[in-house]
Formats: sequence, C-alpha cells, structure tokens
Amino acid sequence: MTLPGQRLPPLRIPRSLLDPTLPGLVGGELDGLVAVEIHHRQGTIAELRPLSLQEQAAAGPLPLALPSLLDPHVHLDKAFTAPRFPNREGTVAGAMAANLREHLERDEEAVHARAERALQLAWCHGMRALRSHIDSLGPGAAASWDALESLRRDWASRLELQLVALVPVHHWLTPEGERLAARVAAVGGQLGGVIGPPFSQSLPGAGGGASEAEALLAMMGLAEHHGCGVDLHIDESDQQPGRGVDLVSRLRLRHRLTGPLTCSHASSMGLLPAGACDRLADRIAAAGIGVVALPTTNLWLLGKRRRRTPCLRPQAPIRQLQAAGVCVALGGDNVQDPWFPGGAFDPIALLRQLPVLSQLVPWQRLGLAPMTTAAAQLMGLAWDGVLRIGAPADLVVLGVSSWHELLAVAPRRRVLRGGVWLPPPPTEEPSALLAFADSCRHPLP
Repeated sequence: MTLPGQRLPPLRIPRSLLDPTLPGLVGGELDGLVAVEIHHRQGTIAELRPLSLQEQAAAGPLPLALPSLLDPHVHLDKAFTAPRFPNREGTVAGAMAANLREHLERDEEAVHARAERALQLAWCHGMRALRSHIDSLGPGAAASWDALESLRRDWASRLELQLVALVPVHHWLTPEGERLAARVAAVGGQLGGVIGPPFSQSLPGAGGGASEAEALLAMMGLAEHHGCGVDLHIDESDQQPGRGVDLVSRLRLRHRLTGPLTCSHASSMGLLPAGACDRLADRIAAAGIGVVALPTTNLWLLGKRRRRTPCLRPQAPIRQLQAAGVCVALGGDNVQDPWFPGGAFDPIALLRQLPVLSQLVPWQRLGLAPMTTAAAQLMGLAWDGVLRIGAPADLVVLGVSSWHELLAVAPRRRVLRGGVWLPPPPTEEPSALLAFADSCRHPLP
C-alpha cells in the first residue's frame, strides 16, 4: 500500500543544498536562499518544487530550513565533566591535568549517562551523525568503549555514531595497539592519534624509541589492514606551525597511501606565513587528506598568556585549505568539559558563531559546506545532505526567515526526521528579549 505522503508549507532553503538539476530554481543570488515546496512520502522526498518569483512575493516571509546537520568531531566520553573537573584558568596544562583526574575515576555508568544526555541533545537539535573520539588508554578506556559501543547500537536507528580511538600515536606500534585496532575496526571506527606539541608524548618505552614517522606508518598500515580510516589530533598548538600536517602529507605522498585520513584541529598551520600556508594546503590536497576545523576549543585554549589578550589565536586556515581543494569540515569538539566550558551539541548554535569565530558566513556556499556537504563527505555518509528526490525527508525548520534573523537571536526550531516531526525540544525560561523576538517570528509547522 502506498501512503499519500505530505506536502510541507513552502520553506526557504540554501540553494547550495538543493539539487542543482532542479528545474525552475530562481532567486537566491544575494542571500543564497530559494523558496521551495517539498512533498515527502514514506520518509523520503517525493517532490521538490521551487516557487516562482511571483509566488515568493505573494507568500511573504517563509521559515528558513536546513537539512539535518552533523558533527565530525566530538568527545562524548568526557562531556559535561567540567563542573566536577574544572579548568578555571582555561589553559592547555589545566585541561590535561583535569582530564587525567577524571579519567582515573571514569566508569561505564558515568560515561553512558553523560553520552546518553549528549545524544539526546544532538537528536533534539537536529543532528543525524556524530564522530566521537574516545580516550582509549588508561584505567577509564575499557569503560568508555563499552558504554559508547552500547549507545552506538541503541541509537543506530536515529543517529549514526562513529567512534575513534584516541591514543598516543606510538601506541599503534605495540601489541596492545594491534588488539585495539581490531576492536575499533569491528565497529566501523577510526584509528586516532596525537601529533604535534604539546600533546604528542610517547608512552615510556613504547615503540622502542621509534620516530613519529615510523609510528604514523604503522598506524596507517594497521588501518589499511583492517579497512578503517584514520583521524588524527594534529597541531593543536601555537607552536611549531604546521609541522604535524606537513609530516603526514609528505608520508602519504611518499608512500602513496590512499586510505581515508582526517587531520583534526591543524590549528598551528594558521600561524604560517601566507606563502608557506598556501604551499602546505596544496600538499594536503594532493595527499587526499581531509581537515576538521575546531574553532571553539582552539580559540579558548590556544595562544593564552597570563594577563595578556592574545592577538594571534590559532585555528585551522579554513579558507586557504578550501581554496587548495581540501575537504574541510567543522565540528563542535569539546562540550562542558575541561577543554571547553560551553556548548550543547547544537549545530545551529555553532553555525551562528562562525561569522565571529572564523569569518565564515552561511549565505556563501563555502561558509555552509563545512557543516553540511563537506562534513558528510569527510564522514563517508550515504547522504551528502543535498535535498533531492529520493533523499531523506530530514529537515531543521527554524523560526526565522533570513540569515540576518538567524544571526541576531537564537531561533526556535522544529525537526523533521524521516517525514515525522519530532516533539519540540524542552526550552529554558526565555528572557524578555527572546520572548519578544519569538513573538515576531514566522510560525513554525
């Protein structure tokens, strides 16, 4: 039996996230938004009809909508630990010390509870996939993996959860590293590691004094053997600009390695002189490496000097990498833990911060791609996030009608998943300003 489906009220959708072969696409030249009517059936899009200019004028303001979003780099195992393990100075050293204290006390029940809370928030906020790095060495490692593997299974029908083993890169040279690689591959995960100061501390005696290059090659060999990808924490620093990504890209090219490889952070690369930065970006592109920029944590921690406001604040050079042809995604990273005290697994909140954090604007295709199509490509997802006939009927519909309104005040939202509206997320008591702003906005479905 074929269900009749449902036609949604007209919505304003970024042109870059609509099937470019769609006939009748008009408008969107200035703000990048096109008015479209969507008909969905049995969880997928059955029809997309762009409104004519006359229809758009007659309809007036329409709600802004985006495909469901994703986050290619989070840390579910340590989320929400900041109250008990604060890093009040906001330093890298303070974050590392607090993280270690928490890890020594970590158990499966605690990780499960806070990761469950994180996934509930992500789901309510309209996310469809996350990639979480997991502290995978030490007393809390087994509990973390047990909890997150369980949640990955429980949430499989709602959210795709990808897992990455985060260890010192030399760990992959050890027998324990080989066993960990097998476990990671069994759940379709990624091998992770840390390259570049101040985090790249080798385990005592691990690898018999092997170099970082030898450890990286062993790691990439394990990944190839098990058929999984690699996602590195690299150059998360304001020292030795770009050293780690330069090493990785040269190794990839020299040894003709082609497996999926992501360099997360790449923050210090942004401190290189313009010419050196562009040349390194070209090398990264030639090596087929993807990059995840993580501005919230990096701008919070890096370049910090006592009683000084930093003028140089390292983050991945997103625009330079994009210009070279690198696939650049953007993630929320740490949420309410020693590494960053804020966040709520809300991609719309992060999108609203990007004009200030990274000078990315959503009305430009390359300003929106890191949280949509590029992120989906880097994560290897089946759906790239472009709305076309046959794509999932997954939308985040916002109570604003323009990018200007979105950047002005946090909007209400409704989330459509598989053609079904989720219950509205619980909201805190709004301030007078937010209440007034909500009363002025376009009504949601």
